[in-house]
Amino acid sequence: MAEDTKKVVIITGAGSGIGKAVTLQLAKSGWIVALLGRREEPLHALVVEIGDKASAHPVDVSDAETVNSVIEAILKLHGRIDALVASAGINVPNRSWKDLSSEDYNSVMRINLDGVFNCVHAVFPTMKAQGSGSIVAVNSEAGMRATDKAGVPYNASKFGLAGLIQSINAEERANGIRACSIFPGDVNTPLLDKRPVPPPKEQRAAMVQPEDVAECVALALDLPGRAIIEELVIRPAY
Repeated sequence: MAEDTKKVVIITGAGSGIGKAVTLQLAKSGWIVALLGRREEPLHALVVEIGDKASAHPVDVSDAETVNSVIEAILKLHGRIDALVASAGINVPNRSWKDLSSEDYNSVMRINLDGVFNCVHAVFPTMKAQGSGSIVAVNSEAGMRATDKAGVPYNASKFGLAGLIQSINAEERANGIRACSIFPGDVNTPLLDKRPVPPPKEQRAAMVQPEDVAECVALALDLPGRAIIEELVIRPAY
């Protein structure tokens, strides 16, 4: 890819699940991918699989100072940042009001909401200077309607995330920066193992798969700059 046509995307939660699927999808279609995640080993394994279009940057997205340092390193490496895909997310087994601790509530909010803010805040000056940039957040149907299945902190974090992404379009769409929330229903990812009763293999096979969500991310990113998919819902067909 020529230097003047390269596209650089930062993907959080890239080591597994939806983030991994997005990474592989975008790398295959020519993007230079910067992989962020808490676990170093799966990130480096992906870099080996993808090759020189990929770089690994272990980081906890809830740590704003470290996120800023990582984004600066990526910008120094590539000279530009065209897109951010925020797919890092967690949940906890004890998620109902009767079982939830304040520690678990705060841990979910720090990753699912504050972590996205930290990453957007870090890439925003570069996108602003470029006059262009795309931000895609992997939300959840729990960000549209709360469910007991998702739990208190996850519901709250995803509703907050929807507002965060809407605010980007409200303020910056006229300045070339666009943002999209993708709201999947049940997706077959390792996050299901955190449910109080994890679904069986047969049920997981009928769910939306990470690759399906990755296709939605690619659609939002590859549209011409004149167009914005602000919100996209994808659910299992059952």
